[in-house]
Amino acid sequence: MKAIILAAGRGSRMGGATADQPKCLTPLHGRTLLDWQVEALRDAGIESIALVRGYMGEKLPRDGWRTFDNARWAETNMVMSLACASAWLASDVCLVSYSDIVYPAATARALAAAQGDIAITYYKDWRRLWEARFKDPLSDAETFRLDAAGRLLDIGARPRDLDEVQGQYMGLLRFTPRGWQWVEEALAGIGAGQRDKLDMTSLLRMLLARGHPIAAVSVQEPWYEVDSQSDLELYQAMATRRGGLF
Repeated sequence: MKAIILAAGRGSRMGGATADQPKCLTPLHGRTLLDWQVEALRDAGIESIALVRGYMGEKLPRDGWRTFDNARWAETNMVMSLACASAWLASDVCLVSYSDIVYPAATARALAAAQGDIAITYYKDWRRLWEARFKDPLSDAETFRLDAAGRLLDIGARPRDLDEVQGQYMGLLRFTPRGWQWVEEALAGIGAGQRDKLDMTSLLRMLLARGHPIAAVSVQEPWYEVDSQSDLELYQAMATRRGGLF
């Protein structure tokens, strides 16, 4: 199994913190976000790691992994960054990680062991974290609903109430080559402009509409999504109280 870290975007909501470096080099509790991700993946037994680079990609370390470059990072969204690594996705099972999240090795191991051709993790304790991050948890939440078998039923829409949010999509996915073939078929069916704007949850919704099953893996371990400086301050305070992030 391989892993791909999507590190092409700038992270404009971080303000000056990303003015002269990629978002994944932002420090949190003594390490960069990228360091946290690589450690979790390697501790989960995944040695082959690739980075998809874009904004200030030359500042990312080169040794220890394969690199793919999204030269159009400023014009495209995350799905097209992932497509830059299609050679890996078509040839082996790949775990895919956003570059602005922090999670322990146990989460990566759980996703690696998931069944099905496409799987994602979701965080069940999302509401407590969202209440710490936002005045109104629903203001930044998206629908996330599962069917009776625990597979993904709905994701990425604006929720009307908390009952439509059974968990929080974490930015971690797993594709088999067959699952990636489903993605390529879906992308081939839309125009170039739509492909360029496509985010990951919209892709997952498209796959669901085409009848493709998506497994959902529940995660209890702490998980952190870094969208802003206030997130960093919150997580640092939490780590100080706990004696660490995990």
